[in-house]
Amino acid sequence: MARTAAGALLAVAVLVGCGAGGGSSGTGGPSGGATAGATAGTPGSSGRPAPSASPSPDPVAGRLVTVTRTGGFAGRTVVLTVRGDGSWTRTGGTARPGAGQLPPSGLEALRTALRAADLPRLPPDARADPPVYDGFAYEFAYDGSTVSSDEGALAPGLRKVLEALPGF
Repeated sequence: MARTAAGALLAVAVLVGCGAGGGSSGTGGPSGGATAGATAGTPGSSGRPAPSASPSPDPVAGRLVTVTRTGGFAGRTVVLTVRGDGSWTRTGGTARPGAGQLPPSGLEALRTALRAADLPRLPPDARADPPVYDGFAYEFAYDGSTVSSDEGALAPGLRKVLEALPGF
């Protein structure tokens, strides 16, 4: 009985899916709109993919700074991005993934620290000697410059940037 019901549901779903893109009028009628979301990304009658519910934003658009922290004892990677409006996102690793908003004073402190750090004048890759094997390594991307550094070789200006960021 359950197998027959599942087969009937599958047949209905296939028929409804085939009917959504059919017809020569191209309007799809009321039922076309109901199934368009279910078939997003598949070609419709025009040969173009059906529109998705929301466009994917450009991850770099509006970005103020992105800091990537890797390593540590567990060897995890966490990416923290702060946009020009002070909104931020933290992804990766097991750190508290999430999002938030810097207060205006926090955003200004971050901007001041970034300007003072003067990334274009820093070495692009600074490593501690001897290396700290379970330490963190950071990559800072700001205003067209990217700087990488081990925690042990971190320039004082980059430490100020880390202090101004939401925590990892």
